[in-house]
Amino acid sequence: MGSRILEFRAAVAAEPGQVYRAFTRATPLREWLCDVALADAHPGGRLYVGWNTGYYACGEYTILEPASKIAFTWRGKEDPAATWVEVLLAGCGDQTEITLMHHGLGDGADWDAALDETGRGWETGLENLASVLETGRDLRYVRRPMLGISIAQFDAEIAGRLGVPVEEGIRLSSAASGMGAEAAGLQADDVIVELGDKPVTGWPSMVVALQGRRAGDVVPVIFFRGAAKKRVEMELSPRPLPAVPPAAGGLAVSLQEIYADLLTQVDACFAGVSNAEAARLPGPDAWNGLETIAHLIISERENHTWIADCINDDVRWSDRWENPCNVPARVAATAASYPGVAEVVGELKRNCAETLHMVAALPAEFVAHKGTYWWLGINLLQQPDHWQEHLEQARAAIEAARSR
Repeated sequence: MGSRILEFRAAVAAEPGQVYRAFTRATPLREWLCDVALADAHPGGRLYVGWNTGYYACGEYTILEPASKIAFTWRGKEDPAATWVEVLLAGCGDQTEITLMHHGLGDGADWDAALDETGRGWETGLENLASVLETGRDLRYVRRPMLGISIAQFDAEIAGRLGVPVEEGIRLSSAASGMGAEAAGLQADDVIVELGDKPVTGWPSMVVALQGRRAGDVVPVIFFRGAAKKRVEMELSPRPLPAVPPAAGGLAVSLQEIYADLLTQVDACFAGVSNAEAARLPGPDAWNGLETIAHLIISERENHTWIADCINDDVRWSDRWENPCNVPARVAATAASYPGVAEVVGELKRNCAETLHMVAALPAEFVAHKGTYWWLGINLLQQPDHWQEHLEQARAAIEAARSR
């Protein structure tokens, strides 16, 4: 190991135990530092952190003194040699002074790039750590602008059906009204392959392309519409975020109001619709009315699993953009498990009620993990956009069924 040390200091309005958790559990590590994390917090236990940029680092914990001191080895993807990190916590009530020292950095040209990247990473990371611990807000997400798109499944089979000459990219299911993508003329089934001169092969690469961008920036977007390759200039939109109530009871009340409105729309959508009409497929690569509601049922069931993982402080990492709610066999199986419209809508309502009960019962010790609680709340409160997209899909499917 080399002899150079990078040292950083930060003060956060959080007790030392919360800061200790942020360095030793995979869930909070993903909330402030990285995109992927595995953490086995015992001496000799592994640590792996990774980013959507392709950078990653691995090591093992060497010192673990709860609420006091953490140390772990570190070997970054491009680092010439292994280094190690020492984190000291000095607490006074609900305040914690953090001293982070990255030891063993070497001299010479081989180390210069690693040194700069390491310094920027810890500086921005510690800034975000303070935000997450004090307010719950992940600055990487809060500051990231939006295109205003909803994403659909895309693979070689779908590419062939659409006549798109690529098998990687982001396929749009819709463009949100009043946002950048719609204003630029993008529409359903367009496949984005480049944004801001950076390739887009899936959602992680889109996140990378948006890094450093702000709302109001204008970026070139290259996409396919069928076999035609097109280029447009798109203005990135600000990210509207709902306020997450500070207590679980308040979150449950807000969510109950949202569900009441959405389920009223579901009832109106399927009023007078026969089972045959709801089950009739509108065309290839499209859901019928029952399958659209089945997708929403599966989404609520995935919410239940996610809430349980949050309470257990062990949210399982996966590529969430390979959406388990969109698997055709699963959607078809769920829809086929109910006799008709009344039963499938009733099942959706029961699953929504279960979500509300789980949120209302969130334990105080979980809510105290502000970052995890904020992520849970912000995603649940933004469900109307998802539902509205699929209600439009259901209405279109029913209209197509009735026109035959």
